[in-house]
Amino acid sequence: MSTVTQRPEVNRPSVRWWRRPWVGPLALVAVMFVVYSLPPYLTLDPALSRVQLSEGMEVHYPLLVGHVLFGTVAILSCCFQVWPAFRARYPRAHRLIGRAYVFAGVLPAAVLAAAVAVFAPFGPVAVASNLTLATVWFGCTVAGWRAGRARRFGDHRRWMIRSFVLTVSTVTNRVWTPLWAVLLAPQLPTTYGGDMAYFISTIAGLSTWLGWVVPLLVSQWWLDRRPRRARAAAR
Repeated sequence: MSTVTQRPEVNRPSVRWWRRPWVGPLALVAVMFVVYSLPPYLTLDPALSRVQLSEGMEVHYPLLVGHVLFGTVAILSCCFQVWPAFRARYPRAHRLIGRAYVFAGVLPAAVLAAAVAVFAPFGPVAVASNLTLATVWFGCTVAGWRAGRARRFGDHRRWMIRSFVLTVSTVTNRVWTPLWAVLLAPQLPTTYGGDMAYFISTIAGLSTWLGWVVPLLVSQWWLDRRPRRARAAAR
């Protein structure tokens, strides 16, 4: 009779916070972004909106407020979800915050983002980008949640990393906007014929696409690279 030898479980030590130096800066950026972007919408005054509103579309502002509120839940909660030491030490809190991230953060924020995109006065290129982003963000998050429920934790982690990258893309979008404004400003009187609306829609289109596509591609490269590194280390 053959016997099966079970490998003893190895308690992996939790990763100290200083071994993940990006956790602190990420949380700081998230908090600073929320402190800057959220307060004007808590007043419920459309005149204080940091996003240009469509004229004659009164529904645009309440949809935007809802998106900002749910998006705030998503961007703050995701900082805890990608913190390795927190996940290892507080698994129950990780699950509870994860539910808040999905159901009180990303999913309603993504649905409202799609609605807001339709009314945004930044041209069809930006509208197409924001609709695509909302769909991909929603899909990645649902896929990650379903994988976690099925205890496919490897798939859960990969999908949630993609979801996290799309969540913080609202910050990277703000980086691209002033960059393109500076680069394209000399062409305003020539290429754009002094048409400010055309100029702004071009900047918005470039910034919205690059703001989430570039981080998503980088994250996918990183995810694909890690298995190769693990196999190389095992040799």
